[in-house]
Amino acid sequence: MLVLGRIGLNPIAFAHIVRRRLIPGIARDSVPQIRLDESGREGGAVSVRTRCIAVISLVSLMAAAAPAQARPGTTQATGTRGADIPAVSPVPQSIERIGPDVQLPASVAIVHDLGVDKPALDLVTSLLDNAGVTHVRVVPRGQEPRGAGVLISLGAIDGPAGAEVAAITGSPVPELPAEGYALAVGEVGDQRTVALAGADADGLYYAAQTLRQLVQPDTVRAKLPAVAIQDYPAMPLRGSIEGFYGSPWTHAERLDQLAFYGDVKMNTYVYAPKDDPYHRARWRDPYPADKLAELAELVDQARRHHVEFTFALSPGVSICYADQSDYAALVAKLQAMYDLGVRVFSIPLDDISYTRWNCAADQAAYGVPSAATAGRAQVELLNRLNREFIAMCEDMQPLQMVPTEYRTLTDSAYRREIRENLDADIEVMWTGVLTIPTQITVDDVARAAQLFGRNTFLWENYPVNDLRDAAGRLLLAPYQTREPGISQHLTGIVSNPMNQAAAGKIALFTIADFSWNDHAYDMDRSWRAAARYLTGGNDVAAQAVLDFADLNYATFTWPGSQPWLRQAPELRRRTTQFWRDWEAGDREDGLSSMSAYAARIAEAPRILRDAIVDPAFLDDVNNWLDATDLWGRALVASVNALAARHDGNTAAADALVNEARTLRTEAGLIRAPKGENRYDGVVKIGDGVLDAFLDEAARRIQLWDLFESGAQNLSLTATATASSTESNLPQFSPHNAIDGDMRTRWSSARTDDQWLQVEFAEPSYVTAAGLIWESACASAYEIQVSANGTDWHTAASVSPSNCGIETVALDAPGPVTFVRVQGLGRKTQYGYSLWELWLYGTPSSPTEAVSAR
Repeated sequence: MLVLGRIGLNPIAFAHIVRRRLIPGIARDSVPQIRLDESGREGGAVSVRTRCIAVISLVSLMAAAAPAQARPGTTQATGTRGADIPAVSPVPQSIERIGPDVQLPASVAIVHDLGVDKPALDLVTSLLDNAGVTHVRVVPRGQEPRGAGVLISLGAIDGPAGAEVAAITGSPVPELPAEGYALAVGEVGDQRTVALAGADADGLYYAAQTLRQLVQPDTVRAKLPAVAIQDYPAMPLRGSIEGFYGSPWTHAERLDQLAFYGDVKMNTYVYAPKDDPYHRARWRDPYPADKLAELAELVDQARRHHVEFTFALSPGVSICYADQSDYAALVAKLQAMYDLGVRVFSIPLDDISYTRWNCAADQAAYGVPSAATAGRAQVELLNRLNREFIAMCEDMQPLQMVPTEYRTLTDSAYRREIRENLDADIEVMWTGVLTIPTQITVDDVARAAQLFGRNTFLWENYPVNDLRDAAGRLLLAPYQTREPGISQHLTGIVSNPMNQAAAGKIALFTIADFSWNDHAYDMDRSWRAAARYLTGGNDVAAQAVLDFADLNYATFTWPGSQPWLRQAPELRRRTTQFWRDWEAGDREDGLSSMSAYAARIAEAPRILRDAIVDPAFLDDVNNWLDATDLWGRALVASVNALAARHDGNTAAADALVNEARTLRTEAGLIRAPKGENRYDGVVKIGDGVLDAFLDEAARRIQLWDLFESGAQNLSLTATATASSTESNLPQFSPHNAIDGDMRTRWSSARTDDQWLQVEFAEPSYVTAAGLIWESACASAYEIQVSANGTDWHTAASVSPSNCGIETVALDAPGPVTFVRVQGLGRKTQYGYSLWELWLYGTPSSPTEAVSAR
């Protein structure tokens, strides 16, 4: 039996609601007396002051009814579970098995109090229907049927449902923070009971989301494990901020995202698309009627899924802080959103200049533009808005802002203004030590809290793909390199997601997991769970999701272009092991294993198109699936080519190498959909790993006898210098051409007489070179060798160059220490640019040659 109790008077929830000033949200759709308009939508078309009077009266009544009670501590519960308990995401703070499974009969009773949270009730009834329960009886408390097969009870922790949890587990339910819940499956007396008890309406809804994941199919009818769960979020704010540049999400995508956030227990969506003109460039202008109607629908959709729709307005590009008409326009825009039902507002002041004012009046009011004067102007604006608009209504949540200095951990005059003068209840966002940092530690967020004078709200720029380095990329890796424990210094995390909304669910799923329970977060477990979510629990398809996501793993820091997450870690691990086995002589097993994996990659697009339950996801990744199909078939051909050459079939090997080359050329023509991202580009699949394996396989076959005699790529242990580096930028340094990474390159100054030089640690015999040119290649060049760096011998002359990938036989007179690629003519107006230079041979010392193999 399910019992749903009245959540509204729980003193724990009440304390949290007062703290967050979210009185109308206490029971969402479940407390009709909170609604003030005939349509039943919170807010309606009433003024701020009228709304606030009604809410203040409700607060007074609730305060009188609720006994004084201290807020519970924040001790971290143990996130444990038995191996036979279905995986729950986000991972609960505490979960344990307490008995055998409970089979769901054909008939189940749900009991609830009047005024129960409707979304939670609807979710429970729908999951029973999906579980094959043919008859669900829903009755109010006091009308419990006798002899129900299973009784499902949802309600308040301090009500009957909480007492039933205690009866099942044999111990009282502790006080839990806001959004917390307790869930137990077992027996109360001789009645099989499933009890869900929420600290508030949100907690009850999240208990229902957990129950959805616990229901497991069986041979005849679904079953539930007998478990005891106590759970609550580590961070009060968890969700996404649609704050990227490029094509904003469609209305349908936003509706879908809000439903998804409810599934993964995210409670925040910040509407802040940079390319919505009414959000930023035309922030003063009211939204057209059709756009207002869409926003109203989003607010309602958010409420149904226990998500707070946060409206962000970004006036910093043109606001005159001292102009009263601009302030009035700002308030009028927010008032219109309030009237739609919005109760959370954000003022992003990011990506603007504070070295100039937008009007002469600001110069007169604040002085010469600077970090300090900009900080003062912003603080005055935000404090005034907070006191005259936000604080007018007890149903508002705290105002949020994004500072102009939103990254780094250095103090400044700007940050001192915020720390010392910004109202203490205003949320301040921060992105980390960089806009996209490689890691975020507990020390980082603790320092940020000191700098801003409060715990910060983390704007996480992952998996956003609106940067130039992300052109042609999907970012499908799990959330990682954020230290467990950062929750103690954060009010929450919002992810800035991809332009491709549905494809971004993989990363968002894992971010939801981390922000709910960072101490128990396991990125691999969460990544697998995300794949199962997307495929409706289809294990074969889930593996295909992970294989596909592995090829779309890379992302980069910003500022800068250093890899944060390296591309294709699983493929990299397998190819590294393959070549290690190959060199060790274990070729048959290596070929067998790599052949099976290559077939998996090639088959993944078909499996996903047949099994993915979300058509929007397939639409988002369509071009990348097309490219994966081609790259996967090229990988299969390359592995088969190695097998054929190993068997002595040279003609078949050469034909397969040509097939792989044709397939990858075709894949290189596939581009990301035009206009969706700020930067368009060729679709990238496993770049730097997949293409490197194909190149190495082709070289091994082309230079078979050379490799069989013990030749190796000597460049990997050498050092590199050059006549010049383009603009002296480190990302174009000479070492990039010998680092074995196909994503980095050397680039020279824009003259013909430029060279790249490699120096070996020991004199070596060099017999061949492999060059992979970027489009800025040489029309003609020489490869010169030297024993002493002074006397040079031309080992090869190439004219004309084919560009692309070239293999060149070298005529070296003996052991050499230096090899130089000397440009003779450029094919473009730019300098010379090499992705990689491989130099094949053997060290002159026999012991060195043996150890190198």
